[in-house]
Amino acid sequence: MRDRYRAGYLLAAAILLGVEILIALFVHDRFIRPYVGDILVVILLYCFVRILVPERGRFLPLYIFLFATAVEVLQLFSLADRLGLGESRFFRVLIGSVFDWKDIVCYGVGCLLLAGWEYFVYRGKKGFSRVRSYLCYRRKQ
Repeated sequence: MRDRYRAGYLLAAAILLGVEILIALFVHDRFIRPYVGDILVVILLYCFVRILVPERGRFLPLYIFLFATAVEVLQLFSLADRLGLGESRFFRVLIGSVFDWKDIVCYGVGCLLLAGWEYFVYRGKKGFSRVRSYLCYRRKQ
């Protein structure tokens, strides 16, 4: 059973990595590349971690957010330059070189999507019925 989940996350990670590469190579706009790309990168990290650790990590979306935020904060201190990797285009793209608060917001949005995904996947129909009953209860008031 766990191997099936690992294979699903492997496939998702491969697809997301392909999409990220395509965005990096061919999309040069002001929305998809900076915002959607940042949202997708935390989902890619999540899928990668789930391949390695198939057990449910209740706070995994939070840990991914903290990791992504830490990398973003390190960009504020020019980590690539301090490590002597500033001249390498690959490492500049991988580590990043420009701090931006909007990136952290995008990481948060991606991690909220992941938290919602985990809620509905692990709670199954109970999760959907709880949301439905909550919404119906709110309408009656």
